[in-house]
Amino acid sequence: MLVVKRIHVRYYLQLDEALRETAVRAHDIHADYCPVARTIRDCVAISTELKMEFV
Repeated sequence: MLVVKRIHVRYYLQLDEALRETAVRAHDIHADYCPVARTIRDCVAISTELKMEFV
């Protein structure tokens, strides 16, 4: 039987450097507003990583 214990999500963004703070703020709070994350957060460890490339 497959049991999911943890999920790690990597976000890769290409954006203008002027949007850096906005991207970081969105990344910091997005899980609180994601229906899937809210549903499983009590039984599955969720971690995220944000990588940005400035164009």
